[in-house]
Amino acid sequence: MITIDNKALNHVISLMSEQGLSTDTHYLRVGVKGGGCSGLSYVMDFDDKLDAIDEVIDLGNIKVIVDKKSVLYLFGTELKFSDGLNGKGFYWENPNASRTCGCGESFSL
Repeated sequence: MITIDNKALNHVISLMSEQGLSTDTHYLRVGVKGGGCSGLSYVMDFDDKLDAIDEVIDLGNIKVIVDKKSVLYLFGTELKFSDGLNGKGFYWENPNASRTCGCGESFSL
């Protein structure tokens, strides 16, 4: 379904810790929404609530939640983190995307 590489996972857990959030009570919510240069934008936030339409991905030391609509767009996608010279931050490798914008924050199918 959705995977997170080790560098991104460690950075997510570090961010949660900095914000005083526990991986026992909070989740990483990922999804997509309409907008951006290419039509769909990735969204990511911390959440402490599960909705009836959420899929839960247990990665052991953190749980990722995705609403059912977003699962269709994110299936097979990997969240990664870069701290290199060409930019720093999270980015997505989405095999379903037929086009992405220059900044990598939006895509289309």
